[in-house]
Amino acid sequence: MLYQMVEWQRAMAAPMTAAAGSFAKAFANPASPLALWPGAARMAAGLELAYRLGKHYEKPEFNITSVQAGGREIPVLERIEIQKPFCRLIRFDRYSDDAATIERMGRDPVVLLCAPLSGHHSTLLRDTVRTLLPDHRIYLTDWIDARMVPADQGGFGLDDYVHYIQEFIRHLGAGNLHVISVCQPTVPVLAAISLLASRKEATPATMTMMGGPIDARLSPTSVNSLATQRPHEWFEHSLIYSVPSNYPGAGRRVYPGFLQHSGFVAMNPSRHFKAHWDYFLDLVRGDKEDAAAHVAFYDEYNAVLDMDADFYLDTIRTVFQEFQLPLGTWQVDGELVRPQDIRGTALLTIEGELDDISGSGQTEAAHTLCTGIAAARRQHYVAAGAGHYGVFSGRRWREKVYPEVRAFIRKYAR
Repeated sequence: MLYQMVEWQRAMAAPMTAAAGSFAKAFANPASPLALWPGAARMAAGLELAYRLGKHYEKPEFNITSVQAGGREIPVLERIEIQKPFCRLIRFDRYSDDAATIERMGRDPVVLLCAPLSGHHSTLLRDTVRTLLPDHRIYLTDWIDARMVPADQGGFGLDDYVHYIQEFIRHLGAGNLHVISVCQPTVPVLAAISLLASRKEATPATMTMMGGPIDARLSPTSVNSLATQRPHEWFEHSLIYSVPSNYPGAGRRVYPGFLQHSGFVAMNPSRHFKAHWDYFLDLVRGDKEDAAAHVAFYDEYNAVLDMDADFYLDTIRTVFQEFQLPLGTWQVDGELVRPQDIRGTALLTIEGELDDISGSGQTEAAHTLCTGIAAARRQHYVAAGAGHYGVFSGRRWREKVYPEVRAFIRKYAR
């Protein structure tokens, strides 16, 4: 009943939330008589904060309409390359009317960017995509909110995730393909490429793994500790709920996004309290730039999705409780995952020095598993001063991490 209760609470609060947003605009609009009241700026700021704390956050847009490349502004258009029940493979097409630019872009390496399926939408990688686009042809896994997938489409487990990645790799062609996985997908992506190698299929030119739990036994964080402190049955009985009837996926068993969001906030409650207090003060002072930065961050942070119960529970057991990948016991549809079979794919692992989600060494562990890749074709990079999100978003990503990724891909581009 928890999911239904949350929906009822949201529906009951919606009128008050909408009213708070409307009155906030009225107190802030210079043309409104309410803006002349004493303390109008504080009233507007308080109402705006109340509105943002109570509103429902939909999936944001990428809003990447152009990038600068080769001294030119290149238009960008999103389109769906492959539509699956639980994922869209999105292509970011770049356009130009200059023959030399078209020829250069045609030679750019193809990148399959694997977004996390861990509570947030793929737009979390907006900065990653925008930074990669000038030098690469980008395809992105855009995972679909499980509550929007009708129950007659069946379940979606960790094995299905692996199959999706394999299908995308085959579709794009491994010849000049470079796979980048961010956080959670490092595990299923490594499995997908391992199984391709075991079957003697073509594998990508490179795989870059960023801040992921390849071996969650190393430097365990609070995220890892929760999984090991609770039995698997607790997760199924305490965190899995059925989607209410007002969504297309009515009846589907999911790990709700609002629970994941609560967990995110609980990790650093004081930081979020301070961020919202600073936002209130920015509104009172009229500091539009800082206020806009807060809005942009929390529009993304507060937009969460549901995960199919099979996928969530599979991940808890396989990755965080039984450590099947590093122990060599993981089987996908009865086929053993053998990273040591990968030979023709170069490997780059990236970790943030201050990552509090995927601890130090967890991603680097891929080198221990991928013994079939020559040492000269394996690299590891630690981003100094970067937390988890700093590995793929923000200034440190753009100035420190991305140059490493770009150079690595160019080195092995076929």
